[in-house]
Amino acid sequence: MIAPANGTHDGTDAALSHSRHVVEELFGAPGEREFSVRYWDGTVERGGRTPRFTFRIERPGALRRMLLPPNELSIIEAYLSGDVDIDGRIEDAATLGDAINRRIRSATTLASIVRHAAALPRSEAVKKVRAARAEHSVERVGDQHDKARDRAAIHYHYDIGNDFYALWLDKRMVYSCAYFETPDRSLDDAQLAKLDLVCRKLRLRPGERLLDVGCGWGAMIIHAAQCYGVTALGITLSEEQAKLARERIAAAGLSDRVRVEIRDYRDLPDDAQFDKISSIGMVEHVGQAKLPVYFAALYRALAPRGLLLNHGIVSLGAARPKRWRDKLEARLWRRNAFIEQYVFPDGQLVPLQAVIGAAEGAGFETRDAESLREHYAMTLRHWTSRLTANAARAIEIAGERTYRTWKLYMAASAHAFAAASINVVQTLLSKADSEGRAGVPLTRGDMYRNPETP
Repeated sequence: MIAPANGTHDGTDAALSHSRHVVEELFGAPGEREFSVRYWDGTVERGGRTPRFTFRIERPGALRRMLLPPNELSIIEAYLSGDVDIDGRIEDAATLGDAINRRIRSATTLASIVRHAAALPRSEAVKKVRAARAEHSVERVGDQHDKARDRAAIHYHYDIGNDFYALWLDKRMVYSCAYFETPDRSLDDAQLAKLDLVCRKLRLRPGERLLDVGCGWGAMIIHAAQCYGVTALGITLSEEQAKLARERIAAAGLSDRVRVEIRDYRDLPDDAQFDKISSIGMVEHVGQAKLPVYFAALYRALAPRGLLLNHGIVSLGAARPKRWRDKLEARLWRRNAFIEQYVFPDGQLVPLQAVIGAAEGAGFETRDAESLREHYAMTLRHWTSRLTANAARAIEIAGERTYRTWKLYMAASAHAFAAASINVVQTLLSKADSEGRAGVPLTRGDMYRNPETP
């Protein structure tokens, strides 16, 4: 059903006509769509059955900028700039990009889309995409995953400001997958359960020395010290994170046993020795080429019979064979360019086999691996909902483009986890002593006790 603005539209507006042609080529006739479309003049094309969301086209030239060139980055930048928007749950719209990708594989369809998109207005009062990209660029200091460049990438992502992250994270500010013992658990409870699960997998004991690599705002080291009696060191490259983590440690009265340093994992002292190491949400920043260096550094820092809990996102697709057509499509479509440009510069998701292979190549033994894929989808939905509820404050702190960037990235990631495109895995690794003894019991029973936690 087409509902013209004020019931008076006569169909002569050329931009509206061209835009409608483009939308129909991309998504089919209105009755075939699972969503509605609203144009800048108020005209609405209602989707079939019960539409899941409304795709809003806000300006006459929006689809031109969105589809010329026709790739994932241009489509996403149309949302970031406000050329297009979504009314409803943004995760429901996460498949629009894939739908466009499938349609433009037809040369005939692509030619028609390009012809109509090129006829749309070229000049409008919209900030140029390349200028916006320049604002969201990390200084390319050295080669990828050199220390200075890693530091610049971390500062880009995390130094938006602690106030921004506090709007949508749990009260402990844990920026990684939570652990939902039941789907109705609160985010605060689920993050506490995750921290405790890591502690139990590491079999932490009073007096042990814990290293937390990529410690964030200090939640893990504070919990481990309070509830398991360890002494702990957290390392991060983010000054914003370190500042707040130190404040929280002091407020908890733990400054004598817990500290945070600005330190690269490659710069751990040669004589540093820890009984246990946790690395939660850090391995994604390492890069596949540096995985052997990463695990070798942690292996050196771990005492014999010590344990490492490596918690990280992995790519399911990266493990599967690729045809040359798949590789060409990924390059032309600019898949993952949005994440690289706007969210995690130099971040890389690798297959689980690469993580385990590098770990065992450094000397570790794999003792346990657990997928938390569904848990991360739920975590991201909590984050997206909380960010959306605090939209006005988020925009005040970080600007509308950053707000839109994080909202889209988290909603799309929730969809990717739910659809089994990516996974998150906790891998427990041991460093055996000279007689082959590892610091784990014969069974997993102790990991799943129900402890009393504050």
